[in-house]
Amino acid sequence: MEAGSLRAGGGRSVLERSPRSRALDPLLRWVLTGLAALILLLIAFFFIRLFVEAKPAFDKFGYFGFVFDSNWDVSKAIFGAWPLVVGTLITSAIALVIGVPVAVAAALYITELCPRRARAPLTVMVELLAAVPSVVYGLWGIKVLAPKLQPAEQWFSDKFSFLPFVGGQVSIPNYFISGLILAIMIVPIVSAISREVMATVPAQDKEGALALGATRWEMIQMAVLPYSRAGISGAAMLGLGRAIGETIAVTIVIGNAPNVGSTIFSQGYTLAAVIANEFGEAASDPTHRAALIAAGLVLFLLTLIVNAIARYFVNRASRGERTVPQGMAG
Repeated sequence: MEAGSLRAGGGRSVLERSPRSRALDPLLRWVLTGLAALILLLIAFFFIRLFVEAKPAFDKFGYFGFVFDSNWDVSKAIFGAWPLVVGTLITSAIALVIGVPVAVAAALYITELCPRRARAPLTVMVELLAAVPSVVYGLWGIKVLAPKLQPAEQWFSDKFSFLPFVGGQVSIPNYFISGLILAIMIVPIVSAISREVMATVPAQDKEGALALGATRWEMIQMAVLPYSRAGISGAAMLGLGRAIGETIAVTIVIGNAPNVGSTIFSQGYTLAAVIANEFGEAASDPTHRAALIAAGLVLFLLTLIVNAIARYFVNRASRGERTVPQGMAG
């Protein structure tokens, strides 16, 4: 077919379109560019606004003093956010270690091993975890999960006290319960993204591995996981960002103790939880209010760092070679 015979929606040849109709293309490009730039401007506005509101706290305690000081005492108007930063990182790390393997395993089972009739119901059941309100997770964690797990936590603490950050008396609530609740909460998003990525693995890659004599697990290991590595890395980092910013559930199950716990079974605090708990009472205290906004700024920066790390790992995984193990190449 000749290029001149191509017709636009109005019936005229594409090459015969008027200059006015062609002007819509650069207009669309500029509109989309403006919308994309608006997102960056919005992020910059958030950062600048938070920084301006938090500056009184930084002026009084210093930037490093505020972030790395371990004393958060509202009664004495002393605010050091290090216990909050540590609590945020510990609970998020626990959520990542527990939640990501479970989510990826669920995605693998649904896409590769689950009977076809059961895939849709199982997918819905996993995604329904995201529909549960966070306050329900928190109440379930403190009323049901924490008391039931306390004997197991104490046994683990006694038997494996030689490990770092393990040992001593178990407190209820604690870091571990908070991390476990967060792990359950990030399973739906990590599993959904991983499942969508695994569904895009070319069928010829999987069939080729099976044709070479690979077992189902070997096929997953050499075809599915390498192809999905970038997507799984991105899903894990998105789950980490979700865990870092969670507020209500963590507030209920972490103990709200503004100190750095010596073990994962100690009580603690997080940046999001302290803002939710104390912002109402800080309205009449400018220093306290500025300190809470500064905590929000630190949380905002942590989220940006997590997203930057996620982009790095996704790009690195995308550049990695997807090779068949030498044992199966012949």
